[in-house]
Formats: sequence, C-alpha cells, structure tokens
Amino acid sequence: MNLAFDHEILQKKMRKGKSMLHKINVQKIVLAAAMLLLLVSCGCRNRQSATNDSNPHVQGNISISGAFALYPITARWAEEFRKINPDLRIDISAGGAGKGMADALSGMVDLGMFSRGISPSEKEKGVWWLAVTRDAVLPTVNAKNPLIAQLLETGISPKVFQGIYFEQSIKSWDQCPGLQGLQKNINIFTRSDACGAAQMWAEFLGTNQESLAGIGVFGDPGMADAVKGDPLGMGYNNVVYVYDINTRLKYPGLEVIPIDINANGRIDQEEDFYESLDLVMGAIAENKYPSPPARDLYFVAAKKPNSPAVKAFLKWILTEGQQFVHEAGYVKLSDTVIARGINKLDDE
Repeated sequence: MNLAFDHEILQKKMRKGKSMLHKINVQKIVLAAAMLLLLVSCGCRNRQSATNDSNPHVQGNISISGAFALYPITARWAEEFRKINPDLRIDISAGGAGKGMADALSGMVDLGMFSRGISPSEKEKGVWWLAVTRDAVLPTVNAKNPLIAQLLETGISPKVFQGIYFEQSIKSWDQCPGLQGLQKNINIFTRSDACGAAQMWAEFLGTNQESLAGIGVFGDPGMADAVKGDPLGMGYNNVVYVYDINTRLKYPGLEVIPIDINANGRIDQEEDFYESLDLVMGAIAENKYPSPPARDLYFVAAKKPNSPAVKAFLKWILTEGQQFVHEAGYVKLSDTVIARGINKLDDE
C-alpha cells in the first residue's frame, strides 16, 4: 500500500470538503443578511407609514401675529413642528393681542395670537378661535423697593389694587395697608398697546384697559424693563416675562407682588406660591390663582382654517405640542378642552 499516495488523496478530499462547507456557510450568511435587510426595510416602511398617517408632512407658509403672551410658546411650537415639516415656513411677529385680532380678521395673517376672552363684538364679526394653552398676568414690583420685605409678607388685596390702578385713591406706598415708612408715590406702569395682559388685569379689578391709570409702556418686555428700572415702580406682566424658563426663578430686578386674595392683611400659606415658575404654574392649573387674571390663550382666524398646513399645525399643537408647554413656562390645557378643540377642528 502506498501510504504517501493515500495521504495525498485524503488531504485533497479534506480540502474539497472544507471548500464545499465554506460555500454552504457563505450562502447561508448571504441568505440571512438578505432576509434581515428585508425585515428592516419593511419595518422602516411601516414606521414611516405610521408616522405619515399621524403627522402628514406639510409645506407652504403660515403667518402669525399678535399677543406677546403667546409669542414664546408659539415660537417653540413652530421650531418643533418644522423639524418634522422642513419644507414649511412659519413667520411669527408679536405686537399685542389687539394687533393679532385685527390682522386675523383682515386676512393679513393666517392666525392671530390672542390673550383674552373673545368679546361679543368679535364674535359678531365671525371670528374663529381655538384655545391652545393657559397662563396668567402677575403684578410686579422692583426687587429693590424699600418696603419689599413688608410687601412680601402682607401682599396687596384686590381692593387695594383697585385703589391704585382704577380709583386712584391710593397714590403713595404708605397708603397701602400694612406698609409703613415710605411716603413716596407709587410709580405705576400700564400697557400702551391694546393687549390681553392689560385687559385681564383690568377685569380682575372690575374695569377695562382704557380705565387703568399709569405710564403707558409698549409690550411685555417694555413693561418688565420699566419696573426693573424704577425702585418705586409697579406693573404687571405675563408669567414668562417674570420668570426665567431655564432657572425657573424670577428675573433679577423683578419681584411678584403676592395677591392677598382673602384680604386678611397677610399672605397665607395657600396664597404663597410665587417662589418659582413651577409653583406659579401649579397654582394656575389648580385654580388657586384667580381667573382673571389667569386665562386661556387662543389662536384666532377670520374663519375656520382650510389650509392643510394650518390645520395640521393646530392639531399637532393640541396633541404632541402640549408636551412642550410646561418646559416653556405655560400651563397645559385640560383633557376636556383639548378634546373640544380637536372636535372643533374636525367637525366644523
């Protein structure tokens, strides 16, 4: 027997067997990879289809103007909505609730930002509106006011605010109950533009914006700057212009005047919720803060929007967009109000 020959034949058979095994393994790997690729592709298409069903991509332009109160969250909504609709352009400008209503009714913009209740005369004009979030107007004072410690303990009652802003029977700081030692005039500021903040503050005091006393200042930023620049100043601002949404604390130079809701001459524990943005938002949500000056904020239009882009944006705001409300310093709408809004978009 030729052992060398047998060994050589055996090696050839082994090499041939390994080659065949290698080919089989490669075929299996290729087949498995193809099946995996097919499954991933189908999954992606299914997810994309589901996404497109719930958030159909839209394009075009949306124009919005109006209330300073609604501007910050509207800008955030626009930023987030454009992430899933990159071909959509959204132009936003703040100029006061009055401008938002006028621009919407005249057709100059698709949507007006509005920060007070809809009046009977506006309803008669056929205006269409949709609640999108909630906030409040807060009375403010300079943080360096000489009586700031007393003021934070006693607060100011609605009746005293009436005497300051409406009846003008209270003109100096020492005329406010519980405040002593400062015989200097209260430098009161009000809004010069037709706005929801002024109207809500006025309604809280039983009057209207035109009857509010004070030095007129344009816009929420202007009001905040005016009070911060005057140690004897008093004003009012929407929540997000008083608190920093990043630190959740009051902006330097501004302090909130606690409202002595029960008028007992002191700020009780249930009235003390101004230390942080989250405490104020909780008080608004739980109706511990009076309404007015707390209120819903709206988008308004000359008629029910028929633009696919506008309708998609509004429906997204009432659903996925509500997740950004708290972070931005606003109060989420109740489930009931959200459901009513969605029905309004779908059914009318």
